[in-house]
Amino acid sequence: MIKPAQWRQLKRPWLLAVVAGGVGLGWYLNRPSEGLPQYETSAVSRGELTQRVTASGQLNPVVKVEVGSQISGIIEKLAVDFNSTVKDGQIIAQIDPATYEANLIQAQGNLSNAVAALELAQLNANRAKSLQAEKLNAKAEYEKAVADLHQAQAAVKISEGALKKAQVDLARCTIYAPIEGIVISRNVNVGQTVAASLSAPTLFVIANDLTKMQIEADVAEADIGQVAVDQDVEFTVDAFPGQTFHGRVTQVRNAPKIEVGVVTYVTIIEVKNPDLKLKPGMTANVSIVVAHRDNALKLASAALRFRAPKSSERKKSDSASASMEAKSNKKPDSAARRNEKEKRKSERTVYLASAENQASAANEKNGDLKPVQIKTGISDGRQTEVIEGLQEGDQVVVGVARDGGSQERTINPFTFGRRK
Repeated sequence: MIKPAQWRQLKRPWLLAVVAGGVGLGWYLNRPSEGLPQYETSAVSRGELTQRVTASGQLNPVVKVEVGSQISGIIEKLAVDFNSTVKDGQIIAQIDPATYEANLIQAQGNLSNAVAALELAQLNANRAKSLQAEKLNAKAEYEKAVADLHQAQAAVKISEGALKKAQVDLARCTIYAPIEGIVISRNVNVGQTVAASLSAPTLFVIANDLTKMQIEADVAEADIGQVAVDQDVEFTVDAFPGQTFHGRVTQVRNAPKIEVGVVTYVTIIEVKNPDLKLKPGMTANVSIVVAHRDNALKLASAALRFRAPKSSERKKSDSASASMEAKSNKKPDSAARRNEKEKRKSERTVYLASAENQASAANEKNGDLKPVQIKTGISDGRQTEVIEGLQEGDQVVVGVARDGGSQERTINPFTFGRRK
């Protein structure tokens, strides 16, 4: 018969064996999966492809005239208001003319006085000339009479100029519409004083024709090289979020516009507005069509950004290429670097996936991807044109769907496989 002390000595090894078995079972059930990556693919297809340049700008009338005043005074009358239709030469405002009428009367009196002085100087000059012919006066008196005549003639011209100025100032008290159109802004009210001492204040803004408008879009310097005259434009405005409007590039200005260190160039876009939906000052989100293909061979742009995981074959090829570069101590010259850079812009590397890559993540061939060098063309951001290197229907890799070997797990041996 086993005594209690002997039983306690035999019980401890069995307990240790049970614990060790549980740890082993937990590790086995939660051991890391060694499956290889499963790739997401996209088929190369054909269809329409459009490359665009985006910008924003303000809608404005093609012809917009700011009507001001060259004289100071009090607004006595306004003949038009906002949205009023005006004709060329129509009276739209009147400034109190009292001061300028008084100036005109004064100028007329000064002119009459100058004319009378001229007549007297003419008589004195004729008399001095007759006396000089008979040697009855001194030569100095004759010369003075001639000089007084010339001064009187000059005074008449000065008075005529002052009268003309007074007439012009009086005429400017009446403000006329310089063009036919619609009043889109009125900046004065009746009784308001207009001060034109330093600059002509703006009284009205008149747009010639709101059925024809233009967008002054600010195109970034990185995109301006792709923009040209007669390119088609699509744009939207916040007032009509579900509607797309159309226009055409009519001018690309050479003057740079620099704001906070950002360089842009103003591009003028012609817009038709027959139903007058578009209003002056609206912000337009512009999309300029710089290139279009009707039947382009295209692939998902994500395939150009995909980088294959390193495999043993790739490591061997990388080490071989590295050793070849180490053996060569010659550095490429600047021309070679430029050519290589230009080549890389159009030549890209994508990876083709086999049927095994797409079917199962546990297949041994999952790590095998076929790199292909392709030449690319235009792009809309989501899809890119393929000029050569691929065929329609090819499956290119765009990403990794699952990578079992990269999942990290924390195992507690005492929970028998439950994850934390």
